[in-house]
Amino acid sequence: MSGTIKKSISLQQYGITNDTIHFQLSPSELHNITVQKSMGQEVSTGSLAINTGEFTGRSPMDRFIVKDSISDDKVWWGSINIPFESEKFDILYDKVTSYFNSIDELYARDCYACADNNYRMNIRVINEYPWSNMFAYNMFLRPTEEELKRFEPEWTILNAPGFMADPIIDGTRQHNFAILNFTKKIVLIGGTGYTGEIKKGIFSALNFILPVYKNSLPMHCSANVGKNGDTAIFFGLSGTGKTTLSTDPERKLIGDDEHGWTKENTIFNFEGGCYAKVIDLSKEKEPEIYRAIKKGAILENVIIDSNDEVDFTDISITQNTRVSYPIHHIQNIQEPSIGKNPKNVFFLTADAFGVLPPISKLTPSQAAYHFISGYTAKVAGTEAGVKEPIPSFSACFGAPFMPLHPAKYAEMLIEKMNNAGVNVWLVNTGWTGGSYGVGTRMKLEYTRAMIRAVLNGDLGLYSYDKYHIHSVFGVAQPRECPGVPTSVLSPRATWNNDEAYYTTAFKLSNAFRENFKKFESYANEEIRRGGPQRYAF
Repeated sequence: MSGTIKKSISLQQYGITNDTIHFQLSPSELHNITVQKSMGQEVSTGSLAINTGEFTGRSPMDRFIVKDSISDDKVWWGSINIPFESEKFDILYDKVTSYFNSIDELYARDCYACADNNYRMNIRVINEYPWSNMFAYNMFLRPTEEELKRFEPEWTILNAPGFMADPIIDGTRQHNFAILNFTKKIVLIGGTGYTGEIKKGIFSALNFILPVYKNSLPMHCSANVGKNGDTAIFFGLSGTGKTTLSTDPERKLIGDDEHGWTKENTIFNFEGGCYAKVIDLSKEKEPEIYRAIKKGAILENVIIDSNDEVDFTDISITQNTRVSYPIHHIQNIQEPSIGKNPKNVFFLTADAFGVLPPISKLTPSQAAYHFISGYTAKVAGTEAGVKEPIPSFSACFGAPFMPLHPAKYAEMLIEKMNNAGVNVWLVNTGWTGGSYGVGTRMKLEYTRAMIRAVLNGDLGLYSYDKYHIHSVFGVAQPRECPGVPTSVLSPRATWNNDEAYYTTAFKLSNAFRENFKKFESYANEEIRRGGPQRYAF
């Protein structure tokens, strides 16, 4: 799929005059260059292992959007969408291109986002490092050789991990930055080698472009399609099981992270690959992802032993160990990456308080409320001084990438749900039988069984005899589910201590309502009705 028409290209239109531009190299070539330059090593599976350096994750406080005539009155400015001056951007851009001209060689690639041609965005990526360019091959969609002959890039990504900004002069917070410019259609990244900034830059751009100009909903979700053509969508923050649960041998994978829901009621993948967490990865629990880690995959920040074997349990560099690979490394995929007939939407949450039902059915109002809330929980012990679970809310299950106000996306979701007649389910992949430290993590086999029951139609329509309304959160929890012990379906029953359970449940419901205060003035009455019961504890 990688073009072989030419191996060099002029980048002078970007102010880049570097004499050595490696253009459209194959993954194998980039893999070999990385190893030859001692920037990475090949592990026993044939995949490439690299270290992203100082940053092993995104830096949300260093993500900016240029404030200009396009973005000024549309972007929801604040701590998530931080404004950046146009003049400062131009100066910093010139510094980055000057830096590019001062180094030995660069790596460029033409690729695109959005599998649906009606929404396609052509992208040119210019990288300092070969493995960053290989990441772009893995994660974006790959033009055919014929398409490359007439390729015209719309957006450009400049990725310079070795360039350090001067915060006082350049207007950044510190030496690293990721800046979107909607007028110039540029993503400018510097001072960080973390590859996720590359893909999330384009995701952020599409989260503005699709709702504003295309009347389509961008989503931080995975998606798959069944044998009958029914599409399922999985929202969830990192660590909730989004990639794991959508990679199902019985269903074809559309994509694992970023999708659009069109006005024509289809679902399309933004990307051409997967970027999965590999902490505690095993062949038994996640066989499809495990098998995808082969030649062409890039492992990030993992520990490798003397036999070139990866220890997926070792988090001494970071808990955010990851792998990127082209989607065709997964055997059972939808081609092209487009689904129709969306029928079920799953909101995944790792509730470390252990009070949410393992699965519950949401009304449209509740779906919008939980979508805006985007709840999961930080586990006690992962940060210094944390003694108990901490609620964590990320609007629309992807606040760091959402330039518009969350209510805009929530209103679009309600409209899409109503038009498509979908069912929305809240799935707790977190704790049962008590909070973290007392209870246990929900068994993956139970979660898979619950999702399978939904997709097979085994949970049926809502009725009083089949569902129980949760007394705090108001959601409908099924009384029975094939493959799941009945006792597991009631979180209160698993605690064996009603007072402790309700004390904790009301504590979480208060956290929901406190978090939602910042959205109340923007949310309509239908969305506000979807929240938990009022209680002052």
